[in-house]
Amino acid sequence: MIYLLDTADLNAIQHCNAFYPMSGVTTNPSIISKENTDFWHLVERIRNVIGENKMLHVQTTAQKADDIVAEARLLQKRLGGSFYIKVPIGEEGLKATMLLKKLGIPVTMTAIFTPAQALMAARAGAAFVAPYVNRLDNIIGDGVQVVSDIVKELSLHRLDTQVLAASFKNMEQVHKCALAGCHCVTVSEDIMRGLISHPMTNAAIETFERDWKAVYGNKTILDF
Repeated sequence: MIYLLDTADLNAIQHCNAFYPMSGVTTNPSIISKENTDFWHLVERIRNVIGENKMLHVQTTAQKADDIVAEARLLQKRLGGSFYIKVPIGEEGLKATMLLKKLGIPVTMTAIFTPAQALMAARAGAAFVAPYVNRLDNIIGDGVQVVSDIVKELSLHRLDTQVLAASFKNMEQVHKCALAGCHCVTVSEDIMRGLISHPMTNAAIETFERDWKAVYGNKTILDF
């Protein structure tokens, strides 16, 4: 499973890009708007931070298929590198996905809530489908089960589309998606940090440091 960071906060992106094995960044109109700054300046800086080889997912704001394609072509031209256009599921989105597939521009079909939507998106040529885990849980659904069903369905029909699970509230949801065979998750900075955090780990590190200093003081291995 690969990890993406779901934010447009440049400080968070710089930190996680340096310290975590993340494969890229995902955004959407709500995430972009939260930064309240010039759009092109922001997405181009994100690209500069993560580099050309890591994925950058930017969502369309257009409603019609032809306009979605035009936005995707412009974004790909200006941002370059490993670029994915995010397109919400729907008739116009499916039409755009089929057109973009022919143009060689990969699509992440988003706002997925059912396996049926995911399968249709995959057949249209989407590279990723993005089911919303916690939003399903919030309406007394089972987000992880939906992810599991999508993974199984895509495998059953031998489709290359990958599952990029989104909308997480806690680390347990991410863990269960990993066990379900999810290919990729996109998470907030807080969850990214939480995935490596454990009080027993902290206690072990404190013990190592205390025992070392009791004999060697503040020296490190480089001092010997």
